[in-house]
Amino acid sequence: MTDPRALLRSMFDAAVAAAQPALCLPAHLPQPPKGKTVVIGAGKASAAMAQAMEKHWPGAIDGVVVTRYGYEVPCERIEIIQAAHPVPDAASEQASKRLFDKVSGLTEDDLVIALISGGGSSLLVAPAQGLTLADKQAVNKALLASGATISEMNCVRRHLSDIKGGRLAAACHPARLVTLLISDVPGDDPVDIASGPTVGDPSTCADALAIIDRYGIAIPGAVRARLESGEGETVKPDDPRLARAETRMITAPQMALVAAAQVALDAGITPYILGDSLEGEARDLGLAMAGIARQVIVHEQPFKRPCVLLSGGETTVTLKGTGRGGRNVEFLLSLAVALNGLKGVYGAAGDTDGVDGAEEIAGAICTPDTLERAWAKGINPRASLDNNDGHGFFQSLGDSIITGPTLTNVNDFRAIYIE
Repeated sequence: MTDPRALLRSMFDAAVAAAQPALCLPAHLPQPPKGKTVVIGAGKASAAMAQAMEKHWPGAIDGVVVTRYGYEVPCERIEIIQAAHPVPDAASEQASKRLFDKVSGLTEDDLVIALISGGGSSLLVAPAQGLTLADKQAVNKALLASGATISEMNCVRRHLSDIKGGRLAAACHPARLVTLLISDVPGDDPVDIASGPTVGDPSTCADALAIIDRYGIAIPGAVRARLESGEGETVKPDDPRLARAETRMITAPQMALVAAAQVALDAGITPYILGDSLEGEARDLGLAMAGIARQVIVHEQPFKRPCVLLSGGETTVTLKGTGRGGRNVEFLLSLAVALNGLKGVYGAAGDTDGVDGAEEIAGAICTPDTLERAWAKGINPRASLDNNDGHGFFQSLGDSIITGPTLTNVNDFRAIYIE
């Protein structure tokens, strides 16, 4: 007999394991150059990627990468800097300067390998001329609370930076540049992964300003002035400085979902991957997925039981409450409230980097008796959802998923098991 909790956790663990740099990076390494090899990078997986580089690169290498506090791993030749996420700090700004220093003065015979993964938008910060770190922090916080998509947030970030939106790639010229990417964004567009420091950006200052106005985001005057003037234009894809730049996607959300699906198949349960790039408000997606689960239970449509519904992507949360939450537990709590104790339906949701929101908690699991157990503790599930308190809710029930630093990041993982 299948243990639902064990199955859900095994699928989540398989998704994380499939995205480990040690597994997926070596096959994508380029040939060594005539000159020197310099490694740069940013993101929650960048330190683990650097470690894999050191293990598999056949010649001499030197470099520096920046990762989230607590995500450092031992490296001998590549310097690891730690900085803040999701809101940048002074270490983020210093890291950008170190990367620029590392790629200065290179020749056509040299090779730069950029190790880029999710989280780099916060970890790699270089405020554009006329802006301060405090300005960038204020914009970041406002974007995170606005309900904007990750693509929209990164569009704004690129136009307020001296390193994002292809600017780091331009600094590598005339050396050859190979960017190895771990995607954490819906659609796997390289320009949205860590806000695209090593790829050309087709978006404009006008696009960024439209996003700010669409969500009514309050921004410092210097930020608006920069966008309105057009001074923040990024490096475009046809810029001649990017002629020798290429990108290689080494792993992405779809690969993680396929690994989770195999776990279900091994347990004799049919998996269905509904999409690797689902977006929208987390609570709205929870409500929609509850409707699908109910259709399966009542009518065995569109799938027959038992089955597992898998999905990835990155939802958003428009903050209105003061609770402790993240988009995955917001989705899961909304799912549980909408299911209202429906028998035979279990769910799990978590961020594959091990951090949902700002908490060192990856996500949680819900069961048919989740609401009953909450009421028994005097916890109102709907009130918790309205207060954006997903972490407080599931932690009180002992249903949190806690992994510690996973050293990778392929976005959100969601699974619904229907007996």
